[in-house]
Amino acid sequence: MASVKKYIAEFIGTCVLVTFGCGTAMLVGCSAENGSGYLLTALAFGLVIVGMAYCVGNISGCHINPAVSLGVLISGGMSVSDFVGYVISQILGAFAGSGILYAVFKLGGVEDKTGGFGANGLAGVNGSAVAGLIVEIVLTFAFVLTILGVTSKNGNHGSFGGLIIGLTLTLVHILGIGLTGTSVNPARSIAPAVFAGGDALSSLWVFIVGPFIGAALAALCYKFLESSKE
Repeated sequence: MASVKKYIAEFIGTCVLVTFGCGTAMLVGCSAENGSGYLLTALAFGLVIVGMAYCVGNISGCHINPAVSLGVLISGGMSVSDFVGYVISQILGAFAGSGILYAVFKLGGVEDKTGGFGANGLAGVNGSAVAGLIVEIVLTFAFVLTILGVTSKNGNHGSFGGLIIGLTLTLVHILGIGLTGTSVNPARSIAPAVFAGGDALSSLWVFIVGPFIGAALAALCYKFLESSKE
């Protein structure tokens, strides 16, 4: 029963992330030329993490991201069975969030200023999959490394952990939105791409592979750094 509650928490958290993060991007736009929309989108994703960290963090750890769950798995913080349960719940939550946005924007006739449900893309890197992979690996590495440090038993961040993680996600979005739209989260990328179709689906693999590689590297790096202290 405890695992089921964790999975439900991950479902809810990821649903909220996609609804508010991608929804903000769809509403205000997130092109580099539109500075206010760009920053609002970055803040929306970061603030969702802050809110959910203090809402479901004590239940599931508030991963709401398969890449984060992979990092925790490699670090020894969860079992393989829980990892699988988390990832399934996160993807389902992302689809629920995109479904909500479909109902509001498509059925409600609201303009989607991203043109594709806030799906990630390679336009900002001139269509280069290699450049997109590098961006996503670096952004996810920084994000997951921060999470592992903040949540480590050796960490000393008190009740500010959720705020630190949320601000870090805002930071990676500020750099990444103009390049790839910032994924660092395969679930967040999969659902909008499926709803958007077309080019979003053809480049989707970048936003699955890149975050997973970045998370794995972050976990291995943190394990090495932490073991060096002992």
